[in-house]
Amino acid sequence: MLNSQWLETFAALAETGHFTRAAARLNMTQPGVSQHLRKLEAQVGQPLLSRQGKSFTLTPAGEAVLAVAHSRREEEYRLREAIRSDDAEAGEVSVACSGSFAMALQPAFWPMLRHAPRLRLRLEATPRRGVIDGVAEGRFDLGVIDDATGDPRLTGTRIGREALCLLLPAGMADTRFAALEELGFIAHPDGWLYAEEVFALNYPDEFRGAEHLAIRAFVNQIGQIPAPVAQGIGYTLLPRSGFEAFAERDSLTVAQLAHQRHRDLWLLQRRGRELPARVVRVAALVTEVAARFAES
Repeated sequence: MLNSQWLETFAALAETGHFTRAAARLNMTQPGVSQHLRKLEAQVGQPLLSRQGKSFTLTPAGEAVLAVAHSRREEEYRLREAIRSDDAEAGEVSVACSGSFAMALQPAFWPMLRHAPRLRLRLEATPRRGVIDGVAEGRFDLGVIDDATGDPRLTGTRIGREALCLLLPAGMADTRFAALEELGFIAHPDGWLYAEEVFALNYPDEFRGAEHLAIRAFVNQIGQIPAPVAQGIGYTLLPRSGFEAFAERDSLTVAQLAHQRHRDLWLLQRRGRELPARVVRVAALVTEVAARFAES
């Protein structure tokens, strides 16, 4: 790592073209400038100047080092600006959550981005473990999961809950377990877990485990899971966030079950981190979206 002070001295020397003028700009003595140059040349291992009497030109190594000095100066300027200006409408914010909750967040994010052109958003649909590790390791500013993690690297705030819903084709009123088995399950990666939670609660006598369900189709794309249900091909189980934005929402029926199953929504951030204003703003919007599902 090149010494920052020596780099700045060398940049001043190259820009002024004279040891005395460089010393005056930096409020140093001329021997001090010469000493910084010698130390930087020793660190690089090559001469940085080619001297012709009292004048000099940069060697190829000197030109390369000057480019580094200018780059370092620009980086430090941007850092100072970022520290000085904590702008809620500028910079990048990254959020990780399940695919279903990401679908619910997207429509809420677009108006905010439209009115804040310097704000950049990275929204990633990620498995639970990826959300936890990503926030803890600093790859994501915020994460949303459906339970309280005990990870000591994180702090979590419960921001709401959402129902796990049994989705049927529009107009289907028969919610007997036998009728569901006859229709067939539209399975998906989380579908079997949801079935264990919902069916064990509502059909304790008939339900023998998710592995025994009659499967009609398997869909891996979260946004497409409700589509075969809308076409009357089968039923499925999803959190409310997984189908609220579905274009053919009117072709679906949410079954009224005797026992409703909910999943909590927890907002995660790295423990001890003071959030920038832009992240606080996005966190408030995520909380607002989660609250809407709690009211549903």
